[in-house]
Amino acid sequence: MVIEWLQFEVVPTAKAIFIEKDDEIYTSFLKGYPGFLGKEIWVSPREETEVIVVIHWESKDAWMSVPEADLIVVEEQFSSAVGADNYRLVEVREYQVRKFRQV
Repeated sequence: MVIEWLQFEVVPTAKAIFIEKDDEIYTSFLKGYPGFLGKEIWVSPREETEVIVVIHWESKDAWMSVPEADLIVVEEQFSSAVGADNYRLVEVREYQVRKFRQV
């Protein structure tokens, strides 16, 4: 399993709409791609502008198979819904899960 880790800076007054539209637009979009396993949004109680999006992929190949053109279209939809000035991507990281605990 591979983790796509995204750190965003979000205007505090736009945080609720950012989270709502992320689920409505991005999560719905990603569900259509093989290898997408799920997604979490982490909100820091200490950093009011920080939002972390954690996306679980079956493999890096699955993650990288999402067409760039499709990502551009969905980002335009998301930006229009949330407001381009209300957030910015700060950092992208990749992690590999070595042991995944099933509940």
